[in-house]
Amino acid sequence: MSQNPVTQIIRIVLATFFLFWLLLFYRDGYSEEFAVPYGGSPYKNLADLDAGQILHLPTGLGVNRKQMLDSISASRVIYIGETHDNIEAHKVQLQIIQFLAKKYPVAIGLEMFRRSGQKKLNLFNQGQLSDQEFKHLFLSNWGSGFELYKPIFEFARSKNLPLIGLKSSRKVENHFRSGDSAPGDTLYPEIDETDPYHRAFSMSIFGGHTAKALEKPYRMLLLWEETMAQTVAEFLRDPINKDKKLVVLAGGFHVQYGFGIPKRAYRRIPHAYSIILPNITKVPANLKDREMEVKKVSIPLYAADYVWQVEYRVPGQNKVKLGVRLAQEKDSGVRIKAVGKLSNAETAGMKPGDLLVSMDGKALSSVDDVLELLGYKNFDDRSTFQLQRDNQTLTVEVVFKQSK
Repeated sequence: MSQNPVTQIIRIVLATFFLFWLLLFYRDGYSEEFAVPYGGSPYKNLADLDAGQILHLPTGLGVNRKQMLDSISASRVIYIGETHDNIEAHKVQLQIIQFLAKKYPVAIGLEMFRRSGQKKLNLFNQGQLSDQEFKHLFLSNWGSGFELYKPIFEFARSKNLPLIGLKSSRKVENHFRSGDSAPGDTLYPEIDETDPYHRAFSMSIFGGHTAKALEKPYRMLLLWEETMAQTVAEFLRDPINKDKKLVVLAGGFHVQYGFGIPKRAYRRIPHAYSIILPNITKVPANLKDREMEVKKVSIPLYAADYVWQVEYRVPGQNKVKLGVRLAQEKDSGVRIKAVGKLSNAETAGMKPGDLLVSMDGKALSSVDDVLELLGYKNFDDRSTFQLQRDNQTLTVEVVFKQSK
């Protein structure tokens, strides 16, 4: 039986329309048409935001700080990414922790500490680990940058907020790196390698190598993220934490798009979570060497729930100098061995032989303490030093001028 001409035309149009979308979808796999634009921000280019602005990515609507904080309060886990050396990102983290701690019991999960350091972290919370021992724990687990996190640590201790080390131990990492593992090995967390977007984005970050050469670093990345996710899941399962919220501080890569720690923790125990990314407005010219060139990857995922736009400030970039040569005294602290001519120290009245006791009210017990505090100073800033000279205790003010 012949078909009505109108019916035939409709069928041809529908078939053509279906074929068009089928071809579009399968062309080159998941093509750019199916990626979320602007690096995971579908409604607004993040480059157009000013410092301090907060954007809800799924809707493209701007919100104020209180609105965002009220919204994330419904989550059990709050992931806050960071650029590790950015002072402004850590300020955002502290503000969020302070807000949540006013309303709820809060614990803080930290990429910067290893699971093997948990006993000492507990002692720090209980006031049984000295500041110097805690700082050494940070240096041995993570490396430099203690002062960036110090305000967070001090607030946590003042409010008795538990600190939780998330990362795998060096022993586990070395064993994993050696390849001496077998299926079902309980030394390692369950590792999922099947997320195509995580793999593609990771390879773009590593860049410049063959896929085969990248397998080992990619496997290590998976170990780190699965271990951190396992630690989050263990926290959620522990009955002692049933009323607590967990704030996770980790590199932005590990939480961005949700396919790192968040997805891997959710796989273990489904729960409500939020992702916040402190995002850099613009990389200053003097920090361009820190900017990473990343090949564009098409990812059909939101980058986060919220982006909080921040400036990029790194301690020590202004090269502020005191103008002294320092020596570590075995028992008594930091001694000035020499003072430079026309230096900031000489202008302030410092002399060789002076013992540096404190800077801006913070006790100085090592040369590193002085260097870290100087790293936060800009030209024309002022600092107050307490000195011990012979039997006298002196207070001097230093104005940090640029060396001529």
